[in-house]
Amino acid sequence: MRLKKLLLLPFCILAIATGRSQDLHTFAQTFLHTLNADLLEKIQFKISDAERFNFNYVPVARKGPTFNDFNTEQKEAATNLLKASLSQEGFRKASEIMALENILAVLENNERMMPDGTPMRDALNYHFSIFGEPAAGEFWGWRFEGHHVSLNFIASKGAILSATPSFMGSNPGTVPSGESKGKQVLKKETEIGFELLNSLSEKQLAQAIFSNEAPYEIFTRNHRTVSNLEPKGILFADLSEEQKASFQKLLNLYLDNYEARFSKSLKTKIEEAGFNNLSFAWAGSQKPGQGHYYHIQGPTILIEYDNIQNNANHVHTVVRDLTNDFGQDILKDHYDHSH
Repeated sequence: MRLKKLLLLPFCILAIATGRSQDLHTFAQTFLHTLNADLLEKIQFKISDAERFNFNYVPVARKGPTFNDFNTEQKEAATNLLKASLSQEGFRKASEIMALENILAVLENNERMMPDGTPMRDALNYHFSIFGEPAAGEFWGWRFEGHHVSLNFIASKGAILSATPSFMGSNPGTVPSGESKGKQVLKKETEIGFELLNSLSEKQLAQAIFSNEAPYEIFTRNHRTVSNLEPKGILFADLSEEQKASFQKLLNLYLDNYEARFSKSLKTKIEEAGFNNLSFAWAGSQKPGQGHYYHIQGPTILIEYDNIQNNANHVHTVVRDLTNDFGQDILKDHYDHSH
């Protein structure tokens, strides 16, 4: 019964409708105004604080309060900030990834514990952190993070300016049993990847596939800075028109997780750097059910997908902006001009 209650509580809250007409900082201000002094002390950091770069996606001890610390009003305000920072589809994925914690608790008999003695699998154990002062004329940021979700934002003048690194994972990739048997939170990320791979000719496959073994983990892991990976794989320019459409469908699947205005700006940035400079690379099995990996990359973007752990039933995905992860490029430019 306790697991059923855990499953329902955060996602009744997550279903609350949110108006998108407000600027992002107003959602953050509303949220902060619901918090008492103790929670404010836990959630607030300077934008220059090194904690802002503490990016992780596995069950570890984290700073910042969680849904476990909030009352109903605070949960609603926290959720509204999250919903305002993502697209409807991105929010669905994040909330369903959280719900997988309850499924893992059942599969593992809730035996795995954190160092502090609390259960490792907890759908409410997702942390909120605010960096800087959310105000119209200020640069500020916020983070939402827990097992298999890490979302990092920098905003100013009411709009998101950076939303990477962003990590979403799914364990299990396909739920093996129970009421949710067969559910795949990141189903399209897998299916469209195989769709593109299977459209390639033998000659194109020789360019795209760099290893018959998938890596155990995404190459970039939780590194603070990342760069393009080698080998690059097959270039967008070397694809047929039909293959280019599949490539763009896969690329947009990741970019459309973000709030609409930011998603559009990121797409424009990639387009200006040249679609023909993008590439697709694959490693591992060419059939589902066995370990496989792919990445998409270009001058400004790197996307990784990996599914090898737990007998290829454990998906990791990440999006990295090679020029502006953690908002570093925008903040550097701001500080250089300000001083």
